[in-house]
Amino acid sequence: MSPSKIVKRVVVDRVNWVEQMLEGIESLPLESFESFVKEKRNVWAAESCLRRALEALMDLGRHILAKGFGEGITEYKQIGLGLENRRILSESQARLFRKLAGYRNRMVHFYQEISDEELYSICSSQIGDIRDITNAIVKWIKEHPNMLDETL
Repeated sequence: MSPSKIVKRVVVDRVNWVEQMLEGIESLPLESFESFVKEKRNVWAAESCLRRALEALMDLGRHILAKGFGEGITEYKQIGLGLENRRILSESQARLFRKLAGYRNRMVHFYQEISDEELYSICSSQIGDIRDITNAIVKWIKEHPNMLDETL
């Protein structure tokens, strides 16, 4: 795989998707666990939005590595390491990225193990981690405009 340019349209699309999903989570009744689980569809919406936000973030990282550096990565947890090796994320951010990738994998493959309490805890106090990693990637992109294909 040869490096080329990171496609701006893909970056914008994935970042917007992450933001939409996080806004969806933030619109849920997160003031208490009781209000969160009062209607089961809140739990289902939270799970769907969280999984989609994580998948969009993973896709963003994979796109940057593939297009910008010619580095093909198939496993989500490896994306964080690739972003750290390319100095897109710091060591601590890359560690968090790997944790988010692991959680996404757990949501997809071991969904039956995720309790309503765990999902509520993440949505009410930890979704800022997703936004922080997304912002770090966007910051790097802005600092490296020569890596970006601006055509939409």
